[in-house]
Amino acid sequence: MNIRIGHGYDVHRFAENRKLILGGEEIEYEKGLLGHSDADVLVHALMDAILGALGKGDIGKHFPDTDEKYRGADSMKLLEKVCEMMRGEGYSLSNADCTVIAQAPKLAPHIQKMRENIASVIGCDVSLINVKATTEEKLGFTGRLEGISAHAVCLIFKN
Repeated sequence: MNIRIGHGYDVHRFAENRKLILGGEEIEYEKGLLGHSDADVLVHALMDAILGALGKGDIGKHFPDTDEKYRGADSMKLLEKVCEMMRGEGYSLSNADCTVIAQAPKLAPHIQKMRENIASVIGCDVSLINVKATTEEKLGFTGRLEGISAHAVCLIFKN
């Protein structure tokens, strides 16, 4: 069986007058994340992990922030396109493990819905998608409430 692993990382700074969207879920908070698209840092990290496992570069290569058609783009729609690439290469997701690093807001109440949203787009059982959140004990840019970052690791296998 052909098995591949991918890792993704993304970061976005907080900004006024933006929605905070993580894992396709709009989260009530005083600020959102700044980005060309909806700035869903969690989904961006996951897309990079899948693209990395496929050896297909990163989201900047496929969905550049210099292209106006991606301005305000729904990251879940971009994830659909990445999954189409994955399936087109004959691969399926074995599992994904994602970590969101944010001092605030509290994400625990939203994690199950994020998992369900991602699994729905990928077309897999929710048990294959893990999302967890942590703070950095007020250290670094996330600890200073300057932004949010996310890591994702995925395993894909050839059908």
